[in-house]
Amino acid sequence: MHRIWPPEAAGEVDQHELERLYGYPDREKWVAVNFVSSADGAVHISGRSRGLSNPVDRQVYPLGSNLADVVLVGSSTAITEEFTGVKPSAEVAELRARHGLAPVPPIAIVTSGQSLPPAPPVLTDVLTPTIVLTCSAAPAERRRAWAEAGAEVELLGDGEVDLVGAVDALAARGLGRIHCDGGPELFGAMLRAGVVDELRLTLSPLLVSGTAGRIASGMHLEPERLHLASALAEDDTLLLRYLLTNPAS
Repeated sequence: MHRIWPPEAAGEVDQHELERLYGYPDREKWVAVNFVSSADGAVHISGRSRGLSNPVDRQVYPLGSNLADVVLVGSSTAITEEFTGVKPSAEVAELRARHGLAPVPPIAIVTSGQSLPPAPPVLTDVLTPTIVLTCSAAPAERRRAWAEAGAEVELLGDGEVDLVGAVDALAARGLGRIHCDGGPELFGAMLRAGVVDELRLTLSPLLVSGTAGRIASGMHLEPERLHLASALAEDDTLLLRYLLTNPAS
């Protein structure tokens, strides 16, 4: 894999350097949002993101979660993409041990209520309890069902999830290195809340057209200035890391 930005560091990148680039800084909390997109901006093919991925993306993308304390995802994405709990291979377990991380990062689900079923695999097919970050608008019966399925349920906000509080709650658990898998609505909401520190974007060499949405959606947002931290290239695929400049970081 070849680094093309910054220019003074251009050249081949080994696994050690990939781990450095896609690891996390020594901060109390750091939120890195991860997406793959087609060259014309599509965030999925037939409703699933995996059609946009390729071997290059699959080499780098897992480092985000493998080096994280927790995997954060919106409930709709977790159900559509058929999430289960993280089950590290022996190689990943060695990687996490080498970086001083817990053996298994939990999943944290953001939901305001109905989009998360009572006992989906992301709550039941896990090695460590899933954390459900929800709000008081979520029906009490549904919250009880999540807890009965093994989840740890946190109430954060009234009509919608308080995302600043959600990030703080994860950091208070010692889960400050946060790998976010989206989806677009959650990313848009997190941008509005000012809690995103980094965007990790794979630009897949595909043209999709159609009606697929963009990586962030929801209410209008004032344009956010990004700083390109690194750019890697391999087999027509670009892997970009952008830092955000929002005041909350």
